Amino acid sequence: MSEITLSVFGVNHRTAPIELRERIAIAPHELAEITRSLASVPGVAECMIVSTCNRVELITANSGLGVDLEAFLLDQFSLDANALSGHVYAHNGKQAVRHLFRVAASLDSMVVGEPQILGQVKEAYSVARAAGTVGGQLEHLLQATFSVAKKVRTETEIGSSSVSIASVAVELARRIFGSLYGRTVFLVGAGKMSELAARHLVQQGAGMVLVTNRTAERAHRLAEAFHGRVIPFESLYDAATEADIVITSTGAPHPIFRREHGQALLHRRRNKPMFFIDIAVPRDVDPAVNKLEGLFVYDIDDLQQVAASHIAERSREADDAETLIAREVERFHERQRAVSAAPAIVALQRQAEELRLAELKRAQARLGPLTPEQAEAVEALTRGLVNKFLHPPMQALKQAARENDTARMESICETYSLSAANEISEPGAHAETEVQDADSAANGAVQAVRR
Repeated sequence: MSEITLSVFGVNHRTAPIELRERIAIAPHELAEITRSLASVPGVAECMIVSTCNRVELITANSGLGVDLEAFLLDQFSLDANALSGHVYAHNGKQAVRHLFRVAASLDSMVVGEPQILGQVKEAYSVARAAGTVGGQLEHLLQATFSVAKKVRTETEIGSSSVSIASVAVELARRIFGSLYGRTVFLVGAGKMSELAARHLVQQGAGMVLVTNRTAERAHRLAEAFHGRVIPFESLYDAATEADIVITSTGAPHPIFRREHGQALLHRRRNKPMFFIDIAVPRDVDPAVNKLEGLFVYDIDDLQQVAASHIAERSREADDAETLIAREVERFHERQRAVSAAPAIVALQRQAEELRLAELKRAQARLGPLTPEQAEAVEALTRGLVNKFLHPPMQALKQAARENDTARMESICETYSLSAANEISEPGAHAETEVQDADSAANGAVQAVRR
C-alpha cells in the first residue's frame, strides 16, 4: 500500500484578494457535489473542502505523490492558467496538521479568536462525511482538530478579550458603574458607531435611551430602534442631567460640552457620576471636563489605546495557543506513527492465530474427547501462551513506529515473515490489543485440564 500523505491546499484572506476568493467561493448547496468531484482526482483517497468568505481550502489524504490540486481548482472554476499564481499555499504532513489546527482554533482568522470558523470546519466535515469522502485518515485528523480547538478555547483566553471600540466602551462603563442595569444612555448625534456602542450598552442591561440629533428624522429612527425618547437639540443640556452615560459624535467644530457644562451637570445630579464616550473628531467634550470629580471622559484615542491593550493581551494568548498547538501536532504524529504499526501487528496476530489453530487440530487426536470445560481450558491456555509470545515483537513494532524507525520495522517484519503486512490498508481491531494476564490464564487452563 502507498503511504498516505495529509495535505492542505488553498487560498485565504492573507494570500488572495477578495476578487479571487469570490470566484472560487463554493455555495453551501454546491459543497457536497464539488467535494465528490475532488474525491475523483487521481491520488486523492479522502477529502473535504472548507469554503468561507475568507478562505477556500482543499483538505486531502493522498495515496500518491504529484496530486494536482491546483489543476482541480482551475478546471472546477474555469480559471485562467495563471489565475492562482502567487496566491495559493500548500502544506503537507506535519505542516498540514498544524495549519488545520490553527484554522480551527481561529489563529489564522482575520479577527483572531472569533468562534465562527470552528463551526464552519465542522460543517465542512459533516458535508464530506455525508458525501462519503471521509475515511479513517481524515476522521482521525478532524477529531484531533476539534479536540485541539476546544483546548485552545478552554486553556487560553484567546476568545475572551474585547477588541472593538464599542465593546471597550461598555467595559469601561462597567468599571465605573459596576452594574449597567437601568442606566440611562444619551446619544448626542446619531452616527453608526454611537449606535453600536448604545446597542452594546443596552445588551448589558442599560435602561432608557435618549437621542438627540440635528437631523430629527435620524433621531426618531434611532430612538425607535431602542424604544427610546427623542430630545430636541436645543434641550441638550437639560436632558443630559438625566443621563448616566453620554455617547457623543456630532461633528461640531468645537466642543459642545465644556467645563462649565460639566460643573452644572454635577450640581443638578447631586454629584452622581457621569460617563462620556466621545467618539467625535474634533472632540465634542473638552478635555478639561475630565478633571472634574465624578465625570469620566474617554475620547476615540483613549478607547483605541484600551482596545490596543486588549489586542496585545490577545497576542499573548495567541502565543500560548501556538505553543499548545505545536505540542498537539507532535502528539498527533506520535499517535499516527504508532498506528502505522497496526498492519504489521494484525499480520503477526493473524499468523500466530493460524499456527495456534493448526496445532490445536493436530493435538486433538492425542487428547481425545474433551468436556466443554476442558476444551475451554485448552483454548485459554493456548491463547494465553500466544499472547505472551506476541508481546515483545508487538511492543518492538510500536516503539519502532513511534520513533519512525522504518528499517527496524522492516527488520522485525522480515524476522517474522510478515510480508502480508504491506497489503493491509486498514488497522484491524486487534492492532491496539494489549497483552492481558497471560500467566494467570495459562495457569488456570492447566489446572482445569488436570481436573
